[in-house]
Amino acid sequence: MNIYKMKKEELELLSFTDIAYEILKKDKTHKSTIELFKEIANLLELSEDEYANKIGDFYTTLTTDKRFYALNDGNWDLKERHSAKVIIDDDDDLDVEIDTNEDEEEENYEETDDDYEDTGIEDLVVLDNEETEEE
Repeated sequence: MNIYKMKKEELELLSFTDIAYEILKKDKTHKSTIELFKEIANLLELSEDEYANKIGDFYTTLTTDKRFYALNDGNWDLKERHSAKVIIDDDDDLDVEIDTNEDEEEENYEETDDDYEDTGIEDLVVLDNEETEEE
């Protein structure tokens, strides 16, 4: 579909994001929110007031539409032109060290009967991987 050759009546049947998608697809370049919406406003012959009233909603819709990708420079491009590279390294162990200052807390803390709730987990047992593999 060539968005630039469509009649205004046909364009009005499309959403702003559908038009933006076609613009980015046809132009094969990335654009800012303002550049995209100016092209849409020109195609739809929107007035300055309509432009000002609708650009915020257009931006919000762009951020939620899965077809678009926000670039670091503030421009938008089609997500299909970008790929995500996921690296999973099973050899690395994650070491987490948490400092809870338990010694200080124990000195300043008095236990009362209100501190213990009946959670129903007293009988639970923690198994490590070796014990679960044997079963």
